[in-house]
Amino acid sequence: MAGDAALARLLDQVQTARAQGGHLHIAGGGSKAFYGEPVEPGARPLDTRVLAGISSYEPSELVVTVRAGTLLTDVEAALAEKGQCLPFEPPRFSPGGTVGGMVAAGLSGPARATLGSVRDHLLGTTLLNGKGELLSFGGTVMKNVAGYDVSRMLAGSMGMLGLICEVSLKVLPAAQATLTLRIEAPQDLALRHLNTWGGQPLPLQASAWWDEMLVLRLSGAAAAVQSARAALGGEVIDEPLAASFWQGLRDHGDEFFVGAERAVAQGAGLWRLSVPSTAPVLPLSGQQLVEWGGAQRWLCTSAPASQLREAAAAVGGHATLFRGNDKSAGVLTPLSAPLERIQRRLKASFDPEGVFNPGRLYPGL
Repeated sequence: MAGDAALARLLDQVQTARAQGGHLHIAGGGSKAFYGEPVEPGARPLDTRVLAGISSYEPSELVVTVRAGTLLTDVEAALAEKGQCLPFEPPRFSPGGTVGGMVAAGLSGPARATLGSVRDHLLGTTLLNGKGELLSFGGTVMKNVAGYDVSRMLAGSMGMLGLICEVSLKVLPAAQATLTLRIEAPQDLALRHLNTWGGQPLPLQASAWWDEMLVLRLSGAAAAVQSARAALGGEVIDEPLAASFWQGLRDHGDEFFVGAERAVAQGAGLWRLSVPSTAPVLPLSGQQLVEWGGAQRWLCTSAPASQLREAAAAVGGHATLFRGNDKSAGVLTPLSAPLERIQRRLKASFDPEGVFNPGRLYPGL
């Protein structure tokens, strides 16, 4: 990438910002602009979409290398032609989302609990840091890292360490068979079911509970899926309806999230609670949707941030404000003093002059 004209233009923007003491706001398709802390006023946009295209794809090796401004939909279409996919099902909240934004946000979809996160499938990255240096980390195989695994550290960093220019990702074959079941159950019973089934050799790939209904997606070999169907019971959902449901859950286009957006516009917050899957029903007001075998609990509520964070911490988890207009309490749980020192040292190492996305992950960083 060293001789790339588009990269040279981006490097020139970085050097200009450094010389003028300015800041840059890294942006792709804008599909996740709502997420994280607000963009600092006066920060100039740095558009990643000039870095587009699939650099290499080896279906037999289950690896794809992609430039950061490439549309996520383009990558998934290329993988689908070879019967492969991004197993962590990255959310596509709106058209135009890019691969760089996918990694920087670090968000994963319904299959995350069983197939891993974007971080787990990130093999290598090329990064333009705040000093104007182009750095490469990792590679295109799982075991090639000596020392710190910087590539995976970039997942969820919200651009605070630099501009992600290119990434290599592990992909997987699409499942041979899928089947979706629906079972009526209150939340406490649904959680007990999920924890029991999670310890059994079942092809249970994804789950969701909302409004007294537990929905399960079985995925794998056809014989295993049919055997699990007989063991679990429940009502089979027709495939077109099931596919629409899982896509809506992944991209936040289903009824729960559409209702949450309306509530957010009226002053509520959509919170993402990350807790142990064995955590009991949390005594919190508002609408809840449970994913990842009980480990991810969405809550739309007007309750104060302190109440939600205390409830999550009491069971060993944490709470993130995913959507909301009032971010005064912080989007992420405030860092402890030791973790804040680590974050500041990382920022100083990669971006000592604070050129990239200041305050986007944590205020003051």
